[in-house]
Parts: sequence; C-alpha cells; structure tokens
Amino acid sequence: MPLCGTDDSGLQEISTQYARSGDLQIAYQVSGDGPLDLVLVPAFLSNIELAWDVPDLARFLHRLGTFARLIRFDRRGSGMSDRPPGAAPLEDHLDDVLAVLDAVGSERAALIGHSEGCALATLFAATVPSRVRAMALMSPIPRAVRGPGYEWAETAAEQEPRIRALLANWGREADGSHPWGRFDDADGETRRALARLQRQSMSPSAAAEVLRMLVRVDVRDVLPTVRCPTLVIRRTDDTFLDPRHSRYAADHIPGARYVEIPGSGMVWQGDLVGADEIQRFLTGAAPATISDRVLATVLFTDIVGSTEHAAALGDGPWRTLLERHDAIVRQEVERHRGRVVKSLGDGALAIFDGPSRAIGSALAIRDAVGALGLEVRAGLHTGECELLPDGDISGLAVHVGTRVSAHAAAGEILVSATVRDLIAGSGRVLADRGEHALKGVPGRWKLYAAESMSQRP
Repeated sequence: MPLCGTDDSGLQEISTQYARSGDLQIAYQVSGDGPLDLVLVPAFLSNIELAWDVPDLARFLHRLGTFARLIRFDRRGSGMSDRPPGAAPLEDHLDDVLAVLDAVGSERAALIGHSEGCALATLFAATVPSRVRAMALMSPIPRAVRGPGYEWAETAAEQEPRIRALLANWGREADGSHPWGRFDDADGETRRALARLQRQSMSPSAAAEVLRMLVRVDVRDVLPTVRCPTLVIRRTDDTFLDPRHSRYAADHIPGARYVEIPGSGMVWQGDLVGADEIQRFLTGAAPATISDRVLATVLFTDIVGSTEHAAALGDGPWRTLLERHDAIVRQEVERHRGRVVKSLGDGALAIFDGPSRAIGSALAIRDAVGALGLEVRAGLHTGECELLPDGDISGLAVHVGTRVSAHAAAGEILVSATVRDLIAGSGRVLADRGEHALKGVPGRWKLYAAESMSQRP
C-alpha cells in the first residue's frame, strides 16, 4: 500500500514492499535517489510507515534521501514485518538485513544504526564486511548493563523499574511523568505521533520480551573486528543515555571518528546538524577496501577415543566409519548454513555467520554420530578470522576455539562467553562451567556447556 510521506515539496509516494527472510516477510521502503545506498538499521521499535508522521524524524529521513538511496526496514517482530514467537536473537536479524539488501539490489551499502539498533549494525558490518562500505552509529549501546570493564553502567535490577514503567505507559502520550522522558519537550503533534508509532510497532507484552532480551546483549567483543570507516555521533546534552556508551564504542572500533553535536535528545531530533555530519562523513570517506577478515563463529569437533576405536576396528572398518562421520558433519554444518573448512582426521573445523546456528549444528552432529557408536566433543568461539586464499582460516579466534574444545568432556559442547553474549534471546540453554586458562591464550576464560532441549531439567 502506498504511503504519503511529507517532505519540503509536498507529498511523496513511497511504497512499502516485502523481502522474504526464511519464513518471514520483512517490510522495507526505498526513498531518495542519491548515488549512495544507505540502510537505516532501526532500534527494536519501528514502523516504517508511521515514521513519516513524526515531523522531526520525517525531516531527517528526507534529508538523508537528498544524498543517498535510503533503504529502511522494520525488524522482525516490529512494525509492518512478520512477528515470530518470542524475541529473536541478533543473528536472526542479520538475515533480515541481507534479505532487504538483496531485494533492492544493493551490493554494498553504508549503514546507519540507531540506539540499540547499533548493535545489529555493528554485528552485520563485522560479519559481512563485503556488503558494508561505511557505518554511522547514533548513540550506540554496546552493552546495556554493568559488567566487567563496564562497571559504570546500571545493573539490570536498577533498570527494571524503568522498564516496568515504560511498559505500564506503553503507547501513552509523553508528559513530565512519562518514562520515555527524552520526548517531554516535544510538541503535541510529535508526542501523539510517537505514541501511535509505539502502539502500532508492537504490543506491551512483545516489547517486554524484547527489552529483557536486549539487557543481555553484549557486542563489545565485536567492536575491534569492524573494518569499515565508522562515525559515532550523539547529542551533547542527551541525558537519556550515558555518554560513556558512545565513547566506549568509538574507543574500541579501529579508527572510529567520535562527534558530539549540540542539543538534547536524539540525533534526528530538532535541527539537521546530525544529518549534515553523517553526509560529510559518508560522502567524504575514502572507499573501504573489501576485507579478508570477518567475524565468524568457529566450531571444532573431535571424536573421543579415536585411537582406541581405530585399534579395535582395524584400518579398513575405521576408515569407513570416519567417512560416515565426515558425511554427517558436512550435512549438519551445511544444514545450519555453515562451511566445513577442513577435516582434522578425527574431527572437523567449520565456521558459521551466527553463533546460535553453530551451536545447533554441534548438537546435531553429536546426536547423529552417537548412532554410529561414536562420541564427540566440541568447542565454539566467535571472533575475527582471516580468510585465506586456499579456503582455510586463521586468527586468534581459531586458536581460542580449539582450546575451548580441549576442555570439553565426551559429548559436551563448550562455548566461550563471547558466544554466550551474542545468543541472548535465542532460547539456547547454557550451563556455567566456570573459568579456565586456555593454553597459549592470555587471561582466564568463562566457558559454558550448550544443552539440547531434552537436557533441560
């Protein structure tokens, strides 16, 4: 259905279309006709049609469309897009960004992330660097709550009363007592439009699931793996979000530029200084080279007692059994959209673009090879990997993955804390296995055992 969005010249017809992402339909719009493809990665709450009814936001979007082909979408579970049950983990949202890019025929685009949407933009830029030329992050939140190295942030318990108040006032027009306090000073038209956008983006119960999932999201380990030119921008007097969130992101993304612009509220509120800064950054930046380094989840599997099996069976039967094992590994890795990098004789190395899919593959391999009378152990870690010309991979993430695997017991799937942080909201069950020293890797590492649904108590 066509949407009439207001710009400086009057009414502009912009149609909402749909891209298929797995079983879901993801709503998107394209406006503007500049030479640069620019994808706006929204926060969890969005409605691409009603956004045009918010005066400041409509002006901001129109301004972006003067120098770029602006591509906007509603994330799964919000706005015009399909609503899967529960709160989807970030890696599922990666598929939606790719689906929209493919639908509009965009090979490489710049990204703009907003608030908690910056976590998705950052993860996408690190995981699929060949599709990203540059990135602008507006008030990013690498981690929402206090943690090691992030001691200044609020705890989840401190945030809970504000979340409850927000849900209790869901869809109500902002005023001096509203927990969405950054819009208290907005005019009546803006407050009414924002309340309507909130109501028609998702229900309070759906918002509750997403908000409590977002509290567990942590992309700090992803930041150093970003290789595209990056701008981090916020309002100087934005009191809604602690400025240290933005500064942390800028400090940990290699070469990132940090800019504070005058004013309060969000970057798109009020004047168009933020849009001007984004245009200068995106159109003035040198094209990024396509990186041969990507963020990936590394999976190592290992057959337990392989030497004893080989001795008991003899060379011929053991070779046949290994071939059946290898076929299962390839099948399950490919079914979970990974790639087998190489066979390790009595195990395998594979990589995935999403940690939850990697865990699912490891569990499926374990269960399937069990029918052959074999036990496997596995280790997973997410980090930056270098893709070598011969198809192999290298990098610290590979070393960490193999060290994690070495600590696994027979039938156990161990993952690093980085994997744990990136699968928030996936429904995966992890059991704490404590801290461990990984041979040749600095520091002590927290490890977790992945459990299948049948293992839940």
